[in-house]
Amino acid sequence: MKNPTTVERTSERELVVTRHFNAPAHIVFKAWSDPALLRQWWTPPSFGITFVSCEADVRTGGSYRFVFSHPAAPEPMAFFGRYVEVVPNARIVWTNEESADGPVTTLTLEEKDGKTHLRMCELYPSKQALDDAIATGSSSTGAAAEQFELLDRVLDKERTS
Repeated sequence: MKNPTTVERTSERELVVTRHFNAPAHIVFKAWSDPALLRQWWTPPSFGITFVSCEADVRTGGSYRFVFSHPAAPEPMAFFGRYVEVVPNARIVWTNEESADGPVTTLTLEEKDGKTHLRMCELYPSKQALDDAIATGSSSTGAAAEQFELLDRVLDKERTS
């Protein structure tokens, strides 16, 4: 049985995603910090997007830039930001700077008995920014469950390698 993904709006500006993974925190962290692994799970097939490039310097003060293509878009789309705080195997905080209304995302990993509880909080600059993100599907509401199913597959491979 698959672990469920929950997505909950916890305040006017905050969206929280939670999920348990059957892998230790260091492997889950690696999947979030290694560009080769990120490319394997970050893009949900139902969105029809594919990576053009994936750069991630996952350390406090580092940055990321993900460029995607989509058949309906005339030009590739870039998503980028900074890593505000990185605690290996425990926490990653990053900005989403492709728009003025982008959230600050905080990912926390807590390991118990070789399994990891993931909590991802997106804090938007305003209620309207979160409302708009939910309405357009650009928040985690639309992609998290599908992404995390893909992440499960990556974690399974990493655990056995």
